[in-house]
Amino acid sequence: MLKEKSIEFKGIEPVIVFGPHDTWLKKIREEFPETKLTARGNKLLIKGEENEVKLLEQIFGEMKFLADQHGEIQENDLNALLSLAFTPPPSNKKSQSTDSDTIVATKDYVVKAKTNGQRRMVSEAKQNDIVFAIGPAGTGKTYTAVAIAVSAWKKKQVKRIVLARPAVEAGESLGFLPGDLAQKIDPYLRPLYDALQDMLTAEKLRALTEQRIIEIVPLAYMRGRTLNNSFIILDEAQNASNKQMKMCLTRLGINSRAIITGDVTQIDLPNKVESGLTNARTILQGISGISFVFLDKSDVVRHRLVRNIIEAYEQDEEK
Repeated sequence: MLKEKSIEFKGIEPVIVFGPHDTWLKKIREEFPETKLTARGNKLLIKGEENEVKLLEQIFGEMKFLADQHGEIQENDLNALLSLAFTPPPSNKKSQSTDSDTIVATKDYVVKAKTNGQRRMVSEAKQNDIVFAIGPAGTGKTYTAVAIAVSAWKKKQVKRIVLARPAVEAGESLGFLPGDLAQKIDPYLRPLYDALQDMLTAEKLRALTEQRIIEIVPLAYMRGRTLNNSFIILDEAQNASNKQMKMCLTRLGINSRAIITGDVTQIDLPNKVESGLTNARTILQGISGISFVFLDKSDVVRHRLVRNIIEAYEQDEEK
């Protein structure tokens, strides 16, 4: 059944929604070749099959939200929206982003749970003190975990945030890399900084790190500490050994919570060292207060090809 829908982007420059030289519009047309999209100024006319028109209405609605909030739409935002549009949601789950999906909001930025896997992370973190989020690259595990932690701090549920990563190299030795210790370790911690910088101003982040309200440290630096009133995130946990995983989990003090993220398909530990993440999946299942959330390729919010790449590797491993 054919349907026609007109959308107006009031107060938004057309180049923001349609992209420079209509780049975003062309990309969407490629994904919906059977639907006609006609742009005139800041108005868009959609004409096609009813189900596709509804999907496009949702996509452009989210793009309008991003444009209003940030004044721009980046390519990875569009890729995520297109990826979600073609992901059939479970029948008992909501399929599109709503205000209730908001994890943390600032004056300039709003972070929402974009997939069902991310929504499960948010839900489980509200009900459990320790949440393991396990899934492939591009599913937003780290970003969602950081947003949950920042939200808890802003609501005064915790007094500090501690983010850690094991400094395990993929085929390189830290000792042979140039620079002092801080310069050598910085690349391992950079993704955590990047996520925080989206949610806090540079000045605010600098002030909070100087006050040690936010700490971003290599996992080894957590040994011997007890962290009260804290939100702990262990990222890239597949590269933590069993001893390191136990050490991290036992740092929790009074009124503390933790999210452990990792991808069991990307373990960089030496062959004889068992991953603490894979071991934790076995020995911690069923403990009250500890939850496991498993994300998959349907939760990928990076470039649409990332999902295809994951599928190709999965098929190869099955062979």
